[in-house]
Amino acid sequence: MRILANETIALCIDIQSKLFPHIHDNQRLEKNARTLIQGLSTLSIPIVVTEQYVKGLGETIESVKEVLPSYSPLEKKCFSCADDEVIFNTIVSYSRKNIIIFGIESHVCVLQTCIDIIERGFTPVVVEDCIGSRKLYDNYVAIERMKKEGAIIATYESILFELCRVSGTETFKTISALVK
Repeated sequence: MRILANETIALCIDIQSKLFPHIHDNQRLEKNARTLIQGLSTLSIPIVVTEQYVKGLGETIESVKEVLPSYSPLEKKCFSCADDEVIFNTIVSYSRKNIIIFGIESHVCVLQTCIDIIERGFTPVVVEDCIGSRKLYDNYVAIERMKKEGAIIATYESILFELCRVSGTETFKTISALVK
């Protein structure tokens, strides 16, 4: 199934200041997520940002905030973004069937969101190199479960070029420069 830009939104899940330092290989995740956000912005893909229990886990990390086209996070207490009425209604309001998912933690909020949006008729595209957990094995098991549930697994570079579709455009040049 081809992922088309006009049928896609993105969901940045809980990349928050108090949890992020404990995520395995967090510098890679941070770099990749920033590149993904910049590419999605170039492609005019809407990005919904969530934060889990801000009082305890802090806000979205500054380096991610600074590349977001706008920072209007939706706070949640449910692990699954689909279980939060405001977040789910925001997703639905875009009338797009594909949801690019990235953030933390893979085995909790990312996994549960992925399962629930599949059950609600959406297609999740999980960006494997832009998700993470504190423990590497939790991340691995979560990815395997998401695959079995029917999620599309991608890398940030592969999904950006799939959304771009053609070379020779200004959009292509911008994305090419981002991923180098």
